[in-house]
This record gives sequence, structure tokens and C-alpha cells, in this order.
Amino acid sequence: MAESNLKLKSVPAGRRHPPWLKVRLPTLESYSNMKALIKDASTNTVCEEAKCPNIGECWSHGTATFMILGDTCTRACRYCHVKTGWPGGILKNSDEPKQVAEAVKKLGLKYVVITSVDRDDLDDGGSSIFAKTIDEIHEVSSASVEVLTPDYTGGNLKRIIDSKPEVYGHNIETVRRVFKDVRSKGDYDKSLSILLQAKKLNPKQKTKTALMVGLGETSDEIIETMKDLRKHEVDFLAIGQYLRPTKKHVELVKYYTPQEFVEFARIGKELGFLHVEAGPLVRSSYRADKINKFLSLNKLKIIN
Repeated sequence: MAESNLKLKSVPAGRRHPPWLKVRLPTLESYSNMKALIKDASTNTVCEEAKCPNIGECWSHGTATFMILGDTCTRACRYCHVKTGWPGGILKNSDEPKQVAEAVKKLGLKYVVITSVDRDDLDDGGSSIFAKTIDEIHEVSSASVEVLTPDYTGGNLKRIIDSKPEVYGHNIETVRRVFKDVRSKGDYDKSLSILLQAKKLNPKQKTKTALMVGLGETSDEIIETMKDLRKHEVDFLAIGQYLRPTKKHVELVKYYTPQEFVEFARIGKELGFLHVEAGPLVRSSYRADKINKFLSLNKLKIIN
């Protein structure tokens, strides 16, 4: 039975981050080379756009996360600092799938994550661009492809799964009780069903999600969410600390200690996740390359 052995000693939110949230600026030569290549490729990475603290570590391990479909999201989730608006249904860069694939090839990436803003202004939500991007990468590179998509259902979800990403990702983000406060246009049960539907469309499909903590949830609620995810056959889980972008965003209630993240990872493994990446600075795509060893020996494509 998966229960916590720790009495939570989380640090209440204050003006300053606790010391374990401080990171050193990357200085590795591999990071510098990657940065120069990405700039030359004229593609957008979430790593840079979100000022991710793990950028040096991930890039030095041949992993990067590309953001497609523009930089304007049609939703306004209270935890997210991405620009919101209504782009108008016109994709300015129709060659984006090919450009991303060429960047992956040029960078020599081993593992690539493709994500996007929500595009409710498009008839297919942008799913066709996701699918084309997966296809183009598989055409020119041996990199494993993980996608992190909006809440696609029906034909849009099938379109993604049919392109055979090595990992299909959709983030649950938070526990049931606070879900609506954080993602007013989302639905907890819908997100769970999307993850399970991906498995039904292809039983060999590996699935992944991510969970933020520090939004006022309890440890029991975190564990309950993990159980819900396993009931919906999710394979991989990332758990990280929520950090409030601005005072306009949803309140940060508390910080979890590194030891507590270790405990959550232990519980997740006990529940049956193939891999749990948990830590204060973990984001949904943090060191996603670690998943490679859990994929089939033939990583190029998921064979039906």
C-alpha cells in the first residue's frame, strides 16, 4: 500500500525562495554549443522562453523542448505566464514541422519534446501540425519524440497517436480539489480520460503527465492523484514545485523540501509508474531523456 512515511515539513511561501531552488548558471561547452545552434536554426524552445532553470543540464544531455503553433495561448490558466489572446486561426509558419525536424537533426538530439500553446482558434486545435512535426522528425532523425499536447480528444487525439510519438504527454497539472482554481477551462476527469484514450488508440503507446505542488493541496491529495493516474495507465510522471510567475497568478502556498520529493518518487514507483522524476526544480520535460531506457529497443517508432 502506497503511503507516505514523511510528516510534511513544507516551508510556507515567503518573499524568498528556499536555498534548494537556487541554481548555478550553465557554463558547460555543450550548453554553449547547443545555444548557438538553436539560435542559428531560428526555432523556439520552451527551455529559453520559460527561462527554465534546468536548461544547461538538459541541453548538455542532448534534450530540448520545442514550442510550436506560436507564442499566444487562447486560454489563461492561472499558473502560466504565456501570453494570451486570439491569434485568429492563421499559422504564420506553415513550414514549422520541417524546420523543427531540421533543427533536431542539426543539433543531434537524442530525445526531443514537442509542445505548444492552446489554439482553440484552429478547427483542429493545431493537431495536424503536431502530427506533421512528429512525422518530419522521424523522417530525418533517430531521436525519440515526446509530445506534450493540449486536451485533444476524438480525431485530433487519434491524429497524434497515429503519427507514433514514442511518448504521448498531457499534463494533469494539479489535484482534483484545486483544479478549477488553477485551470478554469480544463477538466480533471477529461485530462485523465485523454491519457487513457491514448492507450486505447494504441495499447503500446507510452504516456506521461506532470503535477505541480505547492498550490494548497495535501500530501494525501497528491498520492490520490497518483493513484488516479495509474488507474488510467499512465507510465511516466514528473512532479515539481509550483513557482508563482507574478502576483496576478494563483497563489503559492508552500514549498516542498527535496526529501519530500524523494518520498513522492518512492510512492510513485510503488504504485507502478515506470519512472517518476520528482524534485523542486523538475518541470514536465526535465531530463526527459531518462525515459529512453524504458522505451522498446526499437525506439524509432512504436510498431502496432
